Amino acid sequence: MPDDFAGHIEDTRLTDALSERYLAYALSTIMSRSLPDVRDGLKPVHRRLIYAMHQLRLDPTAGFKKCARVVGDVMGKYHPHGDQSIYDAMVRMAQEFAARYTLVEGQGNFGNIDGDNPAAMRYTEARLTEVAKAMLQGIDENAVDFRPTYDGEENEPIVLPAAFPNLLANGAAGIAVGMATSIPPHNVGEVCAAALHLIAHPNATTADLLQHMRGPDFPTGGVVVEEPASILSAYETGRGGFRLRAKWSVEKGTHGTWTVVVTEIPYQVQKNKLIEQIAQLMEEKKLPLVGDVRDESSDLVRLVIEPKSRTVEPELMMETVFRASQLETRFSLNMNVLDSTRTPRVMGLSEVLRQWLDHRHEVLVRRSNHRLAAIERRIEVLDGYLIVYLNIDEVIRIIREEDEPKARLMAHFTLSDAQAEAILNMRLRSLRRLEEMEIRKEHRALTKEAKDLRTLLGSEKLRWVRIGEEIEGTRKKFGSGPLGDRRTEMGVLPAVIDVAPDAFIEREAITVILSEKGWIRAVRGAVADPADLKFKEGDKLKLILPCFTTDRLTLFSTNGRAYTLKAADLPRGRGDGQALRVLVDLTNEDDVILLFVAAEGTKYLLASNAGRGFLVPGDELGAEKRTGKQVLNLKPGEEAAFCVPADGDHVAAVGVNRRLLVFPLNEIPEMARGMGVTLQRYKDGGLADIKVFRLADGLSWRLGERVRTETNLREWLGNRGQAGRMPPSGFPRTPTFGG
Repeated sequence: MPDDFAGHIEDTRLTDALSERYLAYALSTIMSRSLPDVRDGLKPVHRRLIYAMHQLRLDPTAGFKKCARVVGDVMGKYHPHGDQSIYDAMVRMAQEFAARYTLVEGQGNFGNIDGDNPAAMRYTEARLTEVAKAMLQGIDENAVDFRPTYDGEENEPIVLPAAFPNLLANGAAGIAVGMATSIPPHNVGEVCAAALHLIAHPNATTADLLQHMRGPDFPTGGVVVEEPASILSAYETGRGGFRLRAKWSVEKGTHGTWTVVVTEIPYQVQKNKLIEQIAQLMEEKKLPLVGDVRDESSDLVRLVIEPKSRTVEPELMMETVFRASQLETRFSLNMNVLDSTRTPRVMGLSEVLRQWLDHRHEVLVRRSNHRLAAIERRIEVLDGYLIVYLNIDEVIRIIREEDEPKARLMAHFTLSDAQAEAILNMRLRSLRRLEEMEIRKEHRALTKEAKDLRTLLGSEKLRWVRIGEEIEGTRKKFGSGPLGDRRTEMGVLPAVIDVAPDAFIEREAITVILSEKGWIRAVRGAVADPADLKFKEGDKLKLILPCFTTDRLTLFSTNGRAYTLKAADLPRGRGDGQALRVLVDLTNEDDVILLFVAAEGTKYLLASNAGRGFLVPGDELGAEKRTGKQVLNLKPGEEAAFCVPADGDHVAAVGVNRRLLVFPLNEIPEMARGMGVTLQRYKDGGLADIKVFRLADGLSWRLGERVRTETNLREWLGNRGQAGRMPPSGFPRTPTFGG
């Protein structure tokens, strides 16, 4: 530190010092680390890696060198950061499942799609690929500007010439301070086609460009399922996203069995972790339709998913897997990049292509000027050589006899300094007649090339034609063959498959047990003997209901309200269960009339103890709220008393006065809620019991252990609302129809 600064303390407010330094850090992160340049699509570390390998002459035709050597050069000369971060960046450029078009060709263990780490840099070797060579094309011909490195001892390119559209072809991802970028890979043949269309039609819209560039093309394949309007909006604004699903097919087995085989998984999803995730979801019973998953991959991905039952639809099973696992992901699009002035901003597709084309135009002009200057220097030297051949004897005399031959040659033949120096450096063997012919031939060729270059530099139209030819060459070289084939399928938006929440619950047979004091629980399977069930002291069984864990139970109460319980939510195992009032808002547990599974399409006859009622569809009894839903309206002092499946054609009603009335079911109206109509008229008392039955089968009732049936019911047939007559001989005195 200079003596002038020794002990120097500057009085500054902490907020000012922090804001100034954090701003410097933020700008450094944005411009020198995290965001790619729109022209070559590279971050500084990637650009420095490629340039360092170029300096080491690691061309595609050269031999491999240890990655540690490359990383050491990059860290020491260009990128003063950690060696591991540099090696990680190098590895990603070499991984075929990470980069759509690899810039580095690796030799050794560079990791795999399972998520295994690469070998240490001292074991692996690398060299550049043809794609990287295209990125460097013209770098030694003044195509781009250079700047001093961090220590000032070397120079590095600010941007690469980029004859390959790397930003869109390989994509980019990065997080800076306050901003980020996320660009998916694309097919280079399609990108070049879109660029050629933009050259031919400078005012082309994004929709026009998407006729050539359909969407992302990930190295791991998969299927993009996104609405075309959403894709168009994303590319127009530079912000959006794409739903990416695994590619799968059904393989048929014997006896109607089948399995699903996944051959392509979403981009940046590690296969081993994906399998672990699916297995974990199965263990947590969140994938009830999946029976097993196994990995049969070799060098190709092959995940086998077996259904729990062959009766399951493959589409339904896969929809549940897509919703729960990383077999479906969303890749965001945020084309936030550094423009040609090193300013970060979000660009749309057309602007990204335009910036790359403008960069290629600038590279063409700079390379052409560089070549033209080299040609002019060479022609100047060749002109000097031709003077020698025309005056060879005089030139030899001057060189042999003059003390200052260079000055004498320049004065005698009107030569430039470069021409005189070249003549003095000529070898004697160059004075052959054959050599003169070669020089004249070279002179003519260079003169023609210089003329063509001046014509090119003088015509913008010709320059764009040349750029189009270069892009067409790139498309033919990299956009054809196995490397250029599209890997990601642009699928249609999948049809909406309604997956009920119950589909995620394992279907298992259970028995629901409700006690007199309102304690409810479920046990697995069937109950062999209800007498073996144990309850709290003073409590006993009220009702028992066989069902499945996927069922929704309907509870009907004396207050005329219907409640819904999910069988899967009921407490299971040993113990007394849970108080019913915790699950639903019941005033008294004794109010429960019936607990049942409402069958689809079934209607129920609701009736009060006053003898009024109506028919209600089963789906109208559903009520997700804890407070339930008022279905049967009651007068003061009345109670709901019956909820009977209407699975017959006639109704039998018996009053407390032991009067029996049989009338057609169709005389009762169907309603969603209300007080209903009079079913039977009473002078005193009310409705004792009610039953829906088929007249042809007769009316049955239980008397002790016996069941009696009366088929001749002509005496009790009437219309709804009548009083009825005394029941047949042998009817219970209670009076009820019994179980």
